Amino acid sequence: MSYTDYIWDLGGTLLDNYQTSATAFHDVLLESFGVNVGYHAVYDALRVSTDFAVSQFAAGLPDFVAMYKKREAQTLTTPVLFPDAIRVLATIVESGHRNFMISHRNDQVLEILAAAGISSYFTEVVTSSNGFARKPSPDSINYLLDTYKPAQPVMIGDRDIDILAGQHAHIDTIFFASEDQEMIKATHHVTKLIDILEL
Repeated sequence: MSYTDYIWDLGGTLLDNYQTSATAFHDVLLESFGVNVGYHAVYDALRVSTDFAVSQFAAGLPDFVAMYKKREAQTLTTPVLFPDAIRVLATIVESGHRNFMISHRNDQVLEILAAAGISSYFTEVVTSSNGFARKPSPDSINYLLDTYKPAQPVMIGDRDIDILAGQHAHIDTIFFASEDQEMIKATHHVTKLIDILEL
């Protein structure tokens, strides 16, 4: 383990939420607006970003985002973590290192971490409530770097915006892809979280 400080994305990295989010998005479109879009198209769009999915399938639909977020929040009351997420987070802390989280979500992310039983593994969680520009801006990472002065930090995420944010902050990056998908240029690539402990 060559890194000292691990800066995590949540959705799609530690939290396996794309399936439940895609279902919520699809169901609100169909039930509330009569719009029938294929589940896989929604899933793929959400992997880019929520804003992208909305622009593709729900642009101009009144109150769609609020309705979707409410439905998604209901599904996240029982969060599902990727295999070995707790083991990896715990091993990092037990080794005297630190975990941080950067999420575009509001403070609901704190409830998600608590429900998943992983809150205690994080030194700080940065949410949209902190007011930083969204990734790929490095602002939230730079805040952590300035505040905690990590010796060897690394950004971990499942989307290009996570990797770009890390690169813009001039730190190493780990791209996590749990399934076959286009590889993004990062310092390291892993398909299982447990492999992060070998880097």
